[in-house]
Amino acid sequence: MNITRENIDELNAVVKVDIAKEDYSDKVEKILVDYRKSANIPGFRKGHVPMTMVKKQYGKAVLVDEVNKLLQDALNKYLTEEKLDVLGNPLPKAQDNLDWDADSFSFEFELGLAPEFDVELKTKKPITQYNIVADKKMIDNQIEHIRKQYGKLISQDTVSKDSEITGVFVNEEKNINNKATFTLDKFKGKATEKQFLGAKVGDVVTLNTKGWFEDEHDLMDFLKVSHDDAHGLDIDVNFTINEINTRELADLDQELFDKLFGKDSVTTVTELKDKIKADSEKQFAQQGDQKFLNDVTEYLVENTKFDLPASFLQRWMQTAGEEVMDADQAKEEYEKSEKSMRYQLIEGKLIEDHNLQVTFDDLKDFAKDMIKVQMAQFGQMNPSDKELDDISARILSNKEEVKRLSEQLMSQKLLKLYKKEVNVKVKEMTYDDFVKEFYS
Repeated sequence: MNITRENIDELNAVVKVDIAKEDYSDKVEKILVDYRKSANIPGFRKGHVPMTMVKKQYGKAVLVDEVNKLLQDALNKYLTEEKLDVLGNPLPKAQDNLDWDADSFSFEFELGLAPEFDVELKTKKPITQYNIVADKKMIDNQIEHIRKQYGKLISQDTVSKDSEITGVFVNEEKNINNKATFTLDKFKGKATEKQFLGAKVGDVVTLNTKGWFEDEHDLMDFLKVSHDDAHGLDIDVNFTINEINTRELADLDQELFDKLFGKDSVTTVTELKDKIKADSEKQFAQQGDQKFLNDVTEYLVENTKFDLPASFLQRWMQTAGEEVMDADQAKEEYEKSEKSMRYQLIEGKLIEDHNLQVTFDDLKDFAKDMIKVQMAQFGQMNPSDKELDDISARILSNKEEVKRLSEQLMSQKLLKLYKKEVNVKVKEMTYDDFVKEFYS
């Protein structure tokens, strides 16, 4: 067997594999001998079929199968030994005149080669890292929410501005029949509020859904309609009032503190505010980090210049997926995925250059930390080492979970690298301002 490579340019190459008779003949002969032992052909006893007949009936199929196996093994070994960084998979060149009756065969494969490039992390312009803080207004609102959540329900005769109303929304045409509980401040504007004020249990309030909420997606919760139906929904619904209550706010006392955080973890209102601020900003930090990670990714893709073997990749995409695509479809798919491919190459380069590795011990520690957070949400503040080891072992026995956690952990390692190497500008802002600026 002989393998040669011709480099067309820096991004494209052709590999030629020559297979001689001595490369495959022994394997083919052995398989045909085994076939002869078990062949069941009318007119011959089992194991006594003439070899010429076995070769005539099975020889060509066995030859083709063994040559293809030999070809794939040789090609994979060659790519590994030559340390060729290829994109996609080798594409076999069409051979209309291939003669399977010949003794030797030649096959050619097109290769798309990964480009060589450097990644410069020290950006010319600083990239903003957002430090999101919980301000006094947010903390006070959170405390009021907690007091309402743990407060007592007190029945009312009529609806007032602070009422908590329970009832059923009905519209027969849209097959809506949904029980809901809400407060009037949920609705946009004052018109809907006016329709409820002064109403009593048993009253039916007819409402039009147009312009109910700032976000039309809220209709999915209130009326249990589909996502598509929620957009632009303009119908009348009848709401029958079943209950009218108000909430007596819970006292900020030790009993409430212990319910929230465990016995004596918080003992004063000041400590409560500090705890809410710290917990909130820990969650905000994750959103700020994700924004920073996205911004650095965008910068690197836009500013790290290299060419790709576009023509090769488009031809590869035509047959790489579950459904075969024509040339136009493959071109469209390539244009959609080019940015993602570029970042995968950039990320791979960064991982290699900075020796970023995810070890099994890293994964195990990461899984344990995740488990601790989840258990704390259910009041289990101090799980034993055995509990953590047992649960993490179950998680890490799942290949999909290992893949997911590995990706999360590598993102953390890349984030740490970016914060160290990128030209960073820190900007502090409240969570409300952050949401308005980037998600409104």
